[in-house]
Amino acid sequence: MENERLEPPPLTLLDRYRGQGFTALYTTTVTVSGGTAEHGRASGVVRSDDGNLMLDLRLPAAKSCSGLVPLPCPPSAAGFAACFHGALSLVAKRAHVDVAAMTVAVEVAFGRDPADGGYALIADVRIRLPGVERHVAEELVRNTERMCPYAKMAREGMRSVIAIAN
Repeated sequence: MENERLEPPPLTLLDRYRGQGFTALYTTTVTVSGGTAEHGRASGVVRSDDGNLMLDLRLPAAKSCSGLVPLPCPPSAAGFAACFHGALSLVAKRAHVDVAAMTVAVEVAFGRDPADGGYALIADVRIRLPGVERHVAEELVRNTERMCPYAKMAREGMRSVIAIAN
């Protein structure tokens, strides 16, 4: 498996879906338990059902996601950055634009929300496209924003069902 050549997904993923309802292409479950402090963010243990994600969470020293140990913010930022990077790669490939040197950095900040007095996440997405003309880069990013599920979730929210499990 070490010598296995990894391939990007096919461009057909960019084809417009015309089905009647949501069709899942991939599903995963990530479970957080409370750990020794019995609190997910303070001492949480994160595990995905497929074993690809294993992470211990700890509250940072400072009141931000930039502490010395991980909160849920880094995995959120990683998911957003990886998804946007992948989507932009496909959009650029279809447009015959070389973006091999591209980077996508996502900063996620957790903080207080003055709108409702609760909490909120803010994502700052920075895309570097070395060697791509500005107007071309802007068009690629606009097109990617329309199809990237993380960008869509940030813009429109995410459908969710919250229920007590048996």
